[in-house]
Amino acid sequence: MPSAARAAAGLAGAALALTGCAAPATLSASDDRVQVVTTTGLLADLVRNVGGDRVNVSSLVPDQADPHSYEPSLRDIRNVVYADVAFSNYLLLEQQSIIKALDANLPDDVPNISLAEGAVKYAAEIIPLVENVALDTIWLGMRVRGTGEQYGANRASDVYLSGTAVDGPGDLVAYLTESFGNPEFYVDSTDGFDAADGYRDDTATLPPDAHTHMSWAFTEPGVYRLTMRATLAPAPDERPVDVGEQTFTFAVGVDPHSVPGMAGAEVLNAGHADVTVDIDAGELYLLVDPHGGDGHAHAEVVDPATTVIEVPNKALHEIPADEGFRFLGRPGDPIFQLPQAVLGRHVHGEIDPHLWQDVGNAISYVELMRDTLIDVDPDGAREYRDNAARYIGELERLDTHVRDTIAAIPQSRRHLVTTHDAFGYLGAAYGVQISGFVTPNPAAEPSLADRRRLAETIRNLRIPAVFLEPNLVARSSTLTEVAGDLGVRVCPIYGDTFDDEVTTYVEMMRFNAESLRSCLSEPAEREP
Repeated sequence: MPSAARAAAGLAGAALALTGCAAPATLSASDDRVQVVTTTGLLADLVRNVGGDRVNVSSLVPDQADPHSYEPSLRDIRNVVYADVAFSNYLLLEQQSIIKALDANLPDDVPNISLAEGAVKYAAEIIPLVENVALDTIWLGMRVRGTGEQYGANRASDVYLSGTAVDGPGDLVAYLTESFGNPEFYVDSTDGFDAADGYRDDTATLPPDAHTHMSWAFTEPGVYRLTMRATLAPAPDERPVDVGEQTFTFAVGVDPHSVPGMAGAEVLNAGHADVTVDIDAGELYLLVDPHGGDGHAHAEVVDPATTVIEVPNKALHEIPADEGFRFLGRPGDPIFQLPQAVLGRHVHGEIDPHLWQDVGNAISYVELMRDTLIDVDPDGAREYRDNAARYIGELERLDTHVRDTIAAIPQSRRHLVTTHDAFGYLGAAYGVQISGFVTPNPAAEPSLADRRRLAETIRNLRIPAVFLEPNLVARSSTLTEVAGDLGVRVCPIYGDTFDDEVTTYVEMMRFNAESLRSCLSEPAEREP
């Protein structure tokens, strides 16, 4: 076993077991076990399951505290000094002063492991946070596929893609913002559709084998059905050739799995897609790249008749005061909008640090902890491997339990609204739609627009319950007030930390799954 003796030898103390919200463990120079410091109690729990009796573990952030804002104490600094190994999550999860406390006080020869980054080598998957959540939607453009050679077409030919009808609760405007900010309209239902002039004012003109990015705006929540017709003009003096007609369905601010007459439909809510005219095949369809690529080499053809394009509540905006946006409505009015792609790519910010909300990532953390402890304490290698194998088996069973429990929730009710954006991994791993949160992070003060957007989301999706992290109750008045106004339940969910009721990672994930199932399986008590 390594010795943990440090300069402050006179500060030796007995090791204390930390369970639940008991007094935090004290690291000691006189303890023969491996002295481990972690940033959070959740990481400390994982280490204990791997290290067993061979480790003494202390967490810097106490249970019920918020790692995003906690300031380390002198006691915390003392534990850092005595540590033989340190584990942080990092990726900007912890308050920067916590990371500074580790880096400044940990001896140079002590491993300082950033788990979220290091676990990638063990197959952990990371997902990015979007700088503007309104951009985190599907990017929908228009495309012409094929050459039309059988009709004598060439690159100088024109393909006309016309909107001929819109059925929905409000207006639909599809437009392209040009270089100087002026809109070019492709489809505009506000003035109707005129068959007499060939739908001239609701037509996009593209050459063969080309595509365009664009924005899609909707004035009211609900289901919209847009009928589009395509024709090909091989030359200016030739009669246009009819290519086909198709109807495209949008679920705007409402549950896309509950569109009347489209049970079991595929839902498009991410990546890049195009309303596509295939002039060689003579049909219209959706060409979809779920990974967001701007080309179509690996894209898939999707049938619009069995597909719903989702325009989520996070795409809800207020119309700006700028005169250039008056075509959308009055300044301040709400509007749903799929954004115009910028080089076909989403704009991302930092990486989402809450990897453990996917149990598969927690397993990767455990494997990295196992190998780190073996490096620090080779004599305990067999014990660390055995402990890790046992615990990984428990986590694999936990993963199945969480998946099965959440799968019991009707798909149309699997919508998670929370205090802040901490559950992207839970949603991605277990099929939960992250439909809204008060702010991107708990340190941000919600605006009036945030509050309105939150209320609109709950009403439109008929959400029966919102979820609140127990340690953020004092800073969650917006969520609880909006829930109270709309008559929906407020249910607990754990994100970053434990408390007296939930004291281990396994308990936390089981609790979250059960809370989601019990609170979301029943419809809202009051019709919005």
